[in-house]
Amino acid sequence: MWANLLSAAVAACTPALVLAEVFSLSNLEWTLKNQNGSIVIPATIPSQAHLDLAKAGIITEPLLGINDFTERWVVNDNWTYTADLTPITKSFESRESQKALLVFYGLDTIANITVAGHPVAWVDNQFQQYVYDVTDLLASPLEHNNNVTVAFESAWYYGMNASSRPDAEYSPTPDFEYAEVRQFIRKTQSDFGWDWGPAFVPSGIFKPAYLVTLSESSSHSTTPASHPLLSSESGSIFIEESSLEISKVGQTPISTPDQGADWLVNVTLSVRSLTASEHPTITISIPELHLTSQPLSVGSIPASTKSPTLVSASFRVSDSIPERWFTHDLGDPKLYNFTITLSLPSGRSAQTASFTLRSGFRTIELLQTPYSQEDVQTRGITPGDQWHFSINGKTFFTKGTNIIPFDPFYARMTSDQVGWVLESAVKSGQNMLRVWGGGIYQPSDELTGVYDFYSACDELGILAWSEMIFSDATYPVDSWLLDSIDPEVRQNVRRINKHPSNAQWAGGNEIEGIVITINQTLPNGTHYLDEFVELFGDFLHDITFQEESSVAYTDCSTTSGVLSLDPYVIRFDNKTPGFIYGNSERYNYDASQAFNYSTYPVARFVNEFGFHSMPSFYSWEEVLLSPEDFSFNSTVVMSRDHHPPAGSLAWPNPNAPQGQGQMTMAVEAWLPTPGTSDSNQTFAQWCWSTQVFQSLNMVSEIAWYRRGAGLGENNLGALVWQLNDIWQGVSWSSVEYSGRWKVLNYGMANIYTPVVVYPFWTPDNQTLEVLVTSDKWEPVSGTAQLTWYTWAGKVLESSTHHFTVPSLNNSVIFQGQGLDTILPSGHDAEDVWMLLNLTAKVDGETITHEQYFTPVSLAEANLVEPSVTLTHSEDFTFTVAAKTGVAAWTWLDHPSGTVGYFTDATTGSPLNGFYLIPGIERTVKFVSSQALSKVANPDPADFVVRSVWNNTHL
Repeated sequence: MWANLLSAAVAACTPALVLAEVFSLSNLEWTLKNQNGSIVIPATIPSQAHLDLAKAGIITEPLLGINDFTERWVVNDNWTYTADLTPITKSFESRESQKALLVFYGLDTIANITVAGHPVAWVDNQFQQYVYDVTDLLASPLEHNNNVTVAFESAWYYGMNASSRPDAEYSPTPDFEYAEVRQFIRKTQSDFGWDWGPAFVPSGIFKPAYLVTLSESSSHSTTPASHPLLSSESGSIFIEESSLEISKVGQTPISTPDQGADWLVNVTLSVRSLTASEHPTITISIPELHLTSQPLSVGSIPASTKSPTLVSASFRVSDSIPERWFTHDLGDPKLYNFTITLSLPSGRSAQTASFTLRSGFRTIELLQTPYSQEDVQTRGITPGDQWHFSINGKTFFTKGTNIIPFDPFYARMTSDQVGWVLESAVKSGQNMLRVWGGGIYQPSDELTGVYDFYSACDELGILAWSEMIFSDATYPVDSWLLDSIDPEVRQNVRRINKHPSNAQWAGGNEIEGIVITINQTLPNGTHYLDEFVELFGDFLHDITFQEESSVAYTDCSTTSGVLSLDPYVIRFDNKTPGFIYGNSERYNYDASQAFNYSTYPVARFVNEFGFHSMPSFYSWEEVLLSPEDFSFNSTVVMSRDHHPPAGSLAWPNPNAPQGQGQMTMAVEAWLPTPGTSDSNQTFAQWCWSTQVFQSLNMVSEIAWYRRGAGLGENNLGALVWQLNDIWQGVSWSSVEYSGRWKVLNYGMANIYTPVVVYPFWTPDNQTLEVLVTSDKWEPVSGTAQLTWYTWAGKVLESSTHHFTVPSLNNSVIFQGQGLDTILPSGHDAEDVWMLLNLTAKVDGETITHEQYFTPVSLAEANLVEPSVTLTHSEDFTFTVAAKTGVAAWTWLDHPSGTVGYFTDATTGSPLNGFYLIPGIERTVKFVSSQALSKVANPDPADFVVRSVWNNTHL
């Protein structure tokens, strides 16, 4: 959408700069060259060096084969982007009434900028936007040089230089590939490698860039622009930043808002202007609500294009007027248009800039205060602190995943690709995504950020837990680094403030636990703990408060909680035994413990837990180049397993056998071991089986954490690690790089259903407990049916159980101990399994849910050949049936080149990876993404079906 608006704006501009108010630098002819000039090729922006090199045929697609290794030479060179500005400056003459601003929304990362031969700036922060007045430089080019040049230095070499300084602080933390440099560079931390992705260390003008001209003689538009950038069409005003924060009157990030209080709509603008005004005003209008404020006085604005001026104004809206924004599962994500008009009276005239933002009315809290004694005594809550979210005054169960960067090369991402991943989260029942702190601050729109993220979250009704970009390392607090971090954080907090989807700010990822360990184990550990407090407990905390963000701040993604919110004091090791504080995470790669509940955390909120799996055979087809590569432990496949990480540039990862072994042992322990006469099928079944185990494991944990909502821990959150993939390789994701759903995404669609039934089996004492769990705000009643089957599909016995589940709680519907009493009489555990069905009325609609219980591992079960058939119609509706036995984990796959998911043809809910029983057909429909599918109309005959039976049978 924004791209179309920009095209229209640029199309209206003539080559003469005096009329070109917003000119996209993407329209210029760019070249890219390396340091010694041996490579000079055409380039584009937004882009990164690898992408332009690939377009020019210098390198092949970086994600192919072993290119993450063979193309490392790109990282070691310096790359310069240059374009001739003549098409838009040939008639430019410097005048007081006309100014030219060079605007970069993102440079990756270490670069010198020159214009017309003049130095403009040296930059070192990927996360900042930069604006420069280049009027005088354009008016007096050196030696007829009319170029804009951005010369990038190798971030790797820059990092090595910075880390080798005598005053550089050593970080006692392990790393991934390009080691010991990233904490000195304000750049995407995973660009240097991570345990789920490659290390390309890209560089380039990776976000849009513009030349904006201001002129008092420009025509004034009376129609509000659809984006602040385009408001510069008004002539003499450039809105460099805009912030819109909606909160309750009197609300702070650490206080519980009065839900009946008026709403406070606060607007902050960063302004550069040709016109000085002693008495400027801001007017706020909400057209759908027929509300317009009076002109609100703000501080004076000087005539300055060299630096911006911040001005703020607030407007009160009665609580009774707007509808509230909720997540998609809790209500309607209602959004409104907010038209912001800045007026600068000067003499008899006034310059104005008017634009529209889209936002919503909601309160979102992160409750971190202690539980009351009444909660402990009457509700049975384990003593300690709360740690959960509340939306519009209502506590809810947070269900979701974590996201990582969507591609190693940010510049080539699209809103369609990201939107599909977000929609996949919504379709699988998620209401929150955690924006992981080792990646990037996600963008708000295409015009400034290449693709849309936060605005899409707003529209879809999914919360985004935001993090600042610090991860898994200790960070020095040198003044030069803090000077760079300060504007980075302020700019991003202001921008993201406007989004009702933003749920909180965390200072970084997993660092609190690291410094606690360092403090306990190293002689100088207190030094690192003190630096952590300075950066994450004070510096970043204070910035979020100063920028009037109404959402909570936490020092870290996983935290011990706080001793005090005002002043902000982190708890660290100051804990009382038996009390529960903060939140938690869980990783256990011993597959024998995958379903051992005693190894799961008893916590208020679990923000990371996962197990890695292979991508599908179809994803491997996108990148493997030789037939011999299609094997579970081939060199190329193993080279894409970065768990545990190499910790150096050693290639292939010398630690990959450990990660491969963990997946292998998991499949061998819980599923029939893949092995057929067809090597490609065997490889495909191995890939898929790792995904089946991953889903089994994560569904078990989610069920456990949801169960905790009704126990002493009052667990109210579960965020799986992770949602998306950055490439085709081993990872913890539920959605593959292409957008193809793994088994886990369907598993989450099942277990994140608002009301679920689940069998909790403890083999040590042979105890089975079946619970119904509900996330609804009102009590839910219904029935559950427990039916025992043989693997041949014969019904052995069935029982019906009525239940009523209180709000955010669970009810036990069956308890049994000892296989002799639990199993159908006369049958062995290897020969039977149980189907669990639930039916309930929720919000006036009937919902259903099903789960499965096998008293032994499927590796030990006496499976029966299912003889599965698959029939189809032309509208991509498929009917699957088993003729002779139960097909455990029946799975439909769509062909290469298509992106989509399967739904129950009756309910429309995602459905795949189910138990197929003889005599009970299943009909599913394939819903494709036309925007992402390279094959728009696949042949239904190319869709395939498999089950665990095919692990050992063709």
